Amino acid sequence: MHNHQPVINSELVRNLISIQFPQWAELTIRPVTVSGWDNRTFHLGEHMLVRMPSAAGYRSQVEKEQHWLPALAPLLPLTIPTPLAMGEPDPRYPWKWSVYSWIPGEAAASSNITDLNNFAIRLAQFLFALQQIDPNNGPLPSTDNFYRGGDLRMYDAETRQAIAALDDKIDKQSAMEAWEDALNFSWPKSPVWFHGDISAGNLLLLDGKLNAVIDFGLMGVGDPACDLAIAWTLFNAESREVFKSTLAPDKNTWTRGRAWALWKALITVAGFPDFNNNESKQCRQIIDEVLMDYRCGKS
Repeated sequence: MHNHQPVINSELVRNLISIQFPQWAELTIRPVTVSGWDNRTFHLGEHMLVRMPSAAGYRSQVEKEQHWLPALAPLLPLTIPTPLAMGEPDPRYPWKWSVYSWIPGEAAASSNITDLNNFAIRLAQFLFALQQIDPNNGPLPSTDNFYRGGDLRMYDAETRQAIAALDDKIDKQSAMEAWEDALNFSWPKSPVWFHGDISAGNLLLLDGKLNAVIDFGLMGVGDPACDLAIAWTLFNAESREVFKSTLAPDKNTWTRGRAWALWKALITVAGFPDFNNNESKQCRQIIDEVLMDYRCGKS
């Protein structure tokens, strides 16, 4: 019955809501303007949303968010999603799914952030607060979150393959040096909470300022370096330094965070048949930023 990917659309959501949550059956349902990769998201009325895992690999995120987000929310300085209900599997849809309160705002991009330095400070303060929360019984890095918060060596072979595939299209020697430098270090302390996917699409602006952090499906406790990749994927040199000085990670954690950004950009560019499409260009710029930062750190 579940050997194929379900067709996730408004009709499916309407049917599931009407059966499992009839109190909301009369509300309008429409897809959000920009949906994520791991989940398909729909407006439910004006004040709620429905999130449906898009594939089996993301199904464990539902119960994890339902369990942990209410515990984390009171301890964090920014808004995070509030679970309202958890849907059950159905013959038309094989996994659990969630209903959340709607958080107003727009996804961050450098073009619509009023003050990038202030944004960097607010994000650093959020991550610092997250790392201070008691990690006891928190979810450890695993296949469920694609080893976010784990050892970078999980991605060593993939990264080396991407560098080899790009060959003369990037500074191959610097990329390899930056990557291998990060592999020399691991998180030496007790595990701390991390978000796992701090990216522009998961940071919401209200009136041009950072207001909310969403999509905690990859969260867990472990090495927080993965949350630092945003320093190279969104910030410029000045705001990156503001972010760094506010969060104050140790040098080795900063080095691993830079490697997380490098890994993701490398595999993205290497995976595109068209080297010159927009996403590839953006990732090549990230690679350039990472390698420039690496070289400056060496000098």
